[in-house]
Amino acid sequence: MKRILIIGNSGGIGAALETEYLRKGWLCTGLARRAQGLDLNRPETIYSALAVLDETFETVIIATGALTIGSLGPEKTIRAVTGRGMADQMQVNAIGPALILSQIGRLLPRDQPARVAVLSARVGSIGDNRLGGWISYRAAKAALNQIVHTSAIELRRSHPLLACFSLHPGTVETPLTKPFVANHNSLPASQAAVMLHEVIEAREACDTGEFFDQNGLRVPW
Repeated sequence: MKRILIIGNSGGIGAALETEYLRKGWLCTGLARRAQGLDLNRPETIYSALAVLDETFETVIIATGALTIGSLGPEKTIRAVTGRGMADQMQVNAIGPALILSQIGRLLPRDQPARVAVLSARVGSIGDNRLGGWISYRAAKAALNQIVHTSAIELRRSHPLLACFSLHPGTVETPLTKPFVANHNSLPASQAAVMLHEVIEAREACDTGEFFDQNGLRVPW
């Protein structure tokens, strides 16, 4: 039986992905703040939550992230940027996943295909940015993409059959996106999970270090 680790399985997308992988017959392990105490704002909890795992996983999904943190949502203009708001975005959307990736190598098989999918966002693409706004969230996701790309280069040396990549899930109907989906085509989390499962499991070693959307198409950096 194949094993998957979903970090952030209590969130809207993470929970839907867990349901989909279970439906496909996978053995799922989840890590989340409420159940296992994994808090991206407290690095020690990341290390301790991962340290208790001693098996390897064919697929790891990092499904963490936040769009609104505290009372601060995406900025409409650079004039609205605050140091605290940007630092919080970096901690949750870039630094936290980086610390997870720093510990992930021992949980992956070295001699067979495996995948590490890190949920990012198209707005983190510098090349695709045509509207501006959302400065702190964009910057944090752009940083995350660089972290994933760099991690993929390093992991390839020890795990030559691994695909480590960023993944834009599309606009998914979750509590995180609810205030922002009015003018966008959105999908229920369950439907998005079906598409994401197909994209994730189709990735091969030649795809490592890339950025894909929910349709399996490459997104420009």
